[in-house]
Amino acid sequence: MHGSDGGLRTLVSSCVALGVDCARVTDSERAQVVEAVPFEVETQRLRQKILAGDDPLGEMFCALRSSSDRRAAGQTFTPLEIVQSMMNWAQGRATPSRVVDPGTGSGRFIVEAMKRFPHAKGIAIDTDPIALLMARANAHVWGVDDRIEFRLADYRDTVIEKIDGLTLYIGNPPYVRHHEIQPRWKEWYAATAQELGVPSSKLAGLHSYFFFATAKYAQPGDIGAFITSSEWLDVNYGVSLRRLLLSALTLEEIHVFDPTSLPFANTQVTGVITCFACGDASDRVLMSRVDSSSGLGCLGQGIGVKRAVLESSPRWSSIGRSRKKHPQGFVELGEYFRVHRGTVTGANRVWVVRKDDVDLPESVLYPSVTKARELFASENQLTSSSHLKCVIDIPLNYDSLDEDSIDRIERYIAHARRVGADQGYVVRHRKAWWSVGLSADAPILATYMARRPPRFVRNIVRARHINVVHGLYPRENYSDHELAMFLHFLNRNVELSDGRTYAGGLTKFEPKEMERIMIPSLDLLREGACDGASEYATSLVACSA
Repeated sequence: MHGSDGGLRTLVSSCVALGVDCARVTDSERAQVVEAVPFEVETQRLRQKILAGDDPLGEMFCALRSSSDRRAAGQTFTPLEIVQSMMNWAQGRATPSRVVDPGTGSGRFIVEAMKRFPHAKGIAIDTDPIALLMARANAHVWGVDDRIEFRLADYRDTVIEKIDGLTLYIGNPPYVRHHEIQPRWKEWYAATAQELGVPSSKLAGLHSYFFFATAKYAQPGDIGAFITSSEWLDVNYGVSLRRLLLSALTLEEIHVFDPTSLPFANTQVTGVITCFACGDASDRVLMSRVDSSSGLGCLGQGIGVKRAVLESSPRWSSIGRSRKKHPQGFVELGEYFRVHRGTVTGANRVWVVRKDDVDLPESVLYPSVTKARELFASENQLTSSSHLKCVIDIPLNYDSLDEDSIDRIERYIAHARRVGADQGYVVRHRKAWWSVGLSADAPILATYMARRPPRFVRNIVRARHINVVHGLYPRENYSDHELAMFLHFLNRNVELSDGRTYAGGLTKFEPKEMERIMIPSLDLLREGACDGASEYATSLVACSA
């Protein structure tokens, strides 16, 4: 057992007391069972909570097993309103003969399915014996356990037998990042993708694997609905899943949770519900944006998007979104600024330093923004560099410096080589491995990855920046007052929805995405189209003078 052994023993005992038949469990489940059982009053309380729609066993599990252990296994438990909404969709779509829950957890999906479809058989699959015991207990309380086959297995490695009727695949596949996935499973993913005729990526998360396994198991006419993290909608390594849903599986609906609405309790993970079938496709896919799980209803609502649009789009999350209507005269930020990510040093431990910690001439030490929080902590303008670290940027030709400076630089280069700073892809592709090549200072700096909108900061001290922030470089020479008006609008109006959201709820703005942000033209700003922009600019310029 992991986590609090005593607490987990109590959880297992609770499952047994709620009616799990130990004669029918697997050896791994039986190994978890202990003789002690809770008092009858405690068992009765658990039973009442389960019948009221709560998940006391799942909550107990989350409290007892550490978040790091659950994260490694991809264990997140689904709120009841989401389960019911997905089941409403399935119920309105077909009457299955069988329901498969590929990562059953505490059994919320499979139990609800057995209640909704009284003539269906169920298969509940999980790799965790304690999770399977919880699912058995919940199913027994509801009186549906006799119709469910509980499998202690890996969904990718099990056998889903062919049947005459329709199968519903439904649930919350585990979310595990690619670096936690074993090489043999990455080989399985690549081979399965090739078999299904779509590209693959070694960076795909475990939830993608479950879609691919489903595509192998499904028969014509089968349907499915999975809730997963939403990052695959936009990122490059999601292309394999996007292609799968336009080929072997037939995408029917996508419902994307707003990035600020995290559907899983105590977990910083975004969400999307994907409804699919196995068979002929209509020419449109229904897409919607969901503000919260309480607003899901029975799904089935949204904007009809032509399948051809999805086939040609590299990003899906924004397709079904109602676009903000901008007043006449608004233009893209890129009309006025080029946006560039900061320089990659190749070895921050060597090239990012405190000024007093190294013996180098001041001419090669550049105060720089090296943490995004340095911008979040500023008052919209960077007026001092005293708290900033320096980036060491040695010129390609430093022979023109005085002899003492040359000696100090060469000693540091020798040190950098000793600690391996001359190795790695980035440094091997520089003109000189020891010359970072910082970009020029940008008048405006911006964060680009957080759980909140970007912070735009006026760079009064002309600090340099590395790749933790973006630099906004004017296409023309704008006055301090004009730059401050741009700054005012950006900090008040840019939203998370303008970027792309990753698992964990982080929203990222690539340089080109930031350039596509809509802003008032400079003429509109001068005319006062943005409330308070001119007054704000005047005060900001005065403060920085």
